Amino acid sequence: MGYPVTLIRGCGPDAAVADAARTAIDTTNVPIDWQIIDLNPEMLTGDVIPLANYLVDAIRKTRTAIKGPITLANGQDLYLLDALIQEKLNLYANLRPAKSIPDLPGPFQDIDLMIVRENTEDIYTGIEFERTSVEAADARSWLSKLSGKRIREDSAVGIKAISVKGCGQIIEFAFNYARSNHRNKVTAVHLAHKMASTDGLFLDIAHEIAKEFPDIQFEDRAVSTLCMELIQNPQAFDVLVMPNAYGDLLSHLCVGMVGNFGAPTAYMGDQYAVFEALPACITSQSKNPFALILSGVLLLRYLGEPDAAQRLQAAVESQVVLESKGIADFLLSANQG
Repeated sequence: MGYPVTLIRGCGPDAAVADAARTAIDTTNVPIDWQIIDLNPEMLTGDVIPLANYLVDAIRKTRTAIKGPITLANGQDLYLLDALIQEKLNLYANLRPAKSIPDLPGPFQDIDLMIVRENTEDIYTGIEFERTSVEAADARSWLSKLSGKRIREDSAVGIKAISVKGCGQIIEFAFNYARSNHRNKVTAVHLAHKMASTDGLFLDIAHEIAKEFPDIQFEDRAVSTLCMELIQNPQAFDVLVMPNAYGDLLSHLCVGMVGNFGAPTAYMGDQYAVFEALPACITSQSKNPFALILSGVLLLRYLGEPDAAQRLQAAVESQVVLESKGIADFLLSANQG
C-alpha cells in the first residue's frame, strides 16, 4: 500500500489538469494509493455547503488531498468553498512558494522564497459591518468609548483579531518547516510599530519562539520595508512568516517577481493537508497544469519524499523552459482577450 491521497477532479478541462498532475506525480515512482473524487456537473450547481461537507469527509479519510481546479456554476463563490474546507479541517498554515525557474525569462532570477501565511485570523475572518447597519452604529459607539478615539459616523467597521494560539502555531510551523527543509532563516513580517496590540503580539511571540530554534537565523521586518527590500534584494530572504492579509498580498507580489505562470499552494494543519493551485493564477488553469504539478512537489515533500520532490521540480522546470515561448504566447493572448 502506498501513501493514501485524495485526488479531487472537476469536470471537463478541469479534470484534465488534475489527471496531468497525478500522472506527473506517478512518474516519480512514489507509491500513492489514489482515492479519486469525481465531481459531476450536478454537484457544482447546488449550494456549496453540502459540496464542502462532501469533500471534507473524503479528505478526512486519507488526511491528505490534492485538489484540481473546480468551476462552480451559477456564479457560486469558490472562495467560500475553499474557506469552508479550510475551516472544518483547521488548516491554519498556508504555504506559498515563489521560486524562479532557471532560463525562464522573468523580472528576477535566483529567487527561492517560502511564504508561510497564517490562515484563520486577522482581517480575513469577515467580522465586519456595513456602514448603514445598526450593528455598525453599535460597533462605532462601543469602540469609540473603549478606545477614546472618534470613528466617523459614515464608517464601515471591521475587526482585526490575532490570538496567542494563532500566532504561536503559525510561527512554530514556520520554524519547523525551515528546519526540516534545510532552510536557514525565518523572517517575521508585521506592522507592530503601527498596530502594537495585534501585530505587536505576533512579533513578541515570534521573538520568544525563535529562542527555541538557535540553529535558524531570525529577523523581523515591517511589511512596508519588506516590500522595498524584496524588490532590491530578494535573495536576502528565505522563509517569511506573517499574518493572514500580508501573506495573501505578498505571495502574489512574489509570484509576479519570479515571472511565474501559476502559483502552487498548500493548506496544512496538525492533521490534514490540501494541495492545490491558486485560483487567481495569471493563466487559465484549464490550459496550464504546471502550477498544480508544482503543488505535487509540495505534496511529495509533505509525504517525506524530498528526493522525489526535487526530481519532479527539475522535470517541471525543464519542460517549462522547452515550452516557454508557447507559455509567453498564451499569456499574451490571454491578456489581450
